[in-house]
Amino acid sequence: MADELKRRLVHASGSGLVALWLLADALGWPLTWARFRVLMLALALGAIGLEFLRLRVGLDWWIYEKLTREYEQDQFAGYGYYMVSMTAVVLAFPASIALPSMLMLAIGDPISGAVSDDSLKTVKGPTVLVTMFVVSAALAAPFLSESPLAVLAAALGATIADGVKVTIRGFVVDDNLTIPIYASALAWLAVEFAPV
Repeated sequence: MADELKRRLVHASGSGLVALWLLADALGWPLTWARFRVLMLALALGAIGLEFLRLRVGLDWWIYEKLTREYEQDQFAGYGYYMVSMTAVVLAFPASIALPSMLMLAIGDPISGAVSDDSLKTVKGPTVLVTMFVVSAALAAPFLSESPLAVLAAALGATIADGVKVTIRGFVVDDNLTIPIYASALAWLAVEFAPV
């Protein structure tokens, strides 16, 4: 249980990347969206590099024991998917769509996990789904206030990614990879194609 709480706190720490972007202008830091994209790319490449060292070279830091789950011992860990998906949405979408999607992963996912019964259902229970949808909509609203439909679409994307287990050839797709991508893609579709 203590390790699970640590994982959730580390998960939530990703919101610091969004805070960095939001505070940069107020603090007079020269952080443009292009530079933020470079930073995110460097962080994702760093995570991939660490996973390569862990899985192929045998790097065995004590932090891996505390912050990775048992099933991740011999496969790419959730934090790697986390950084890859956050970077993907930052590279592919504008800030107004990417940033709330990042928060849905950093904050929404651990909150959803806290109300989950941790069972291995294909579709999570209604309490988990509603919690993820409400939290995600609340996170998206300040960024997408001009398009309420995009707020709902982003929240729906995050809820589907978090609440529906996708299995491809016996491999369960990690929601750390899908939450920001689904949320961003549906929000973008709503902004681009929905009637105003």
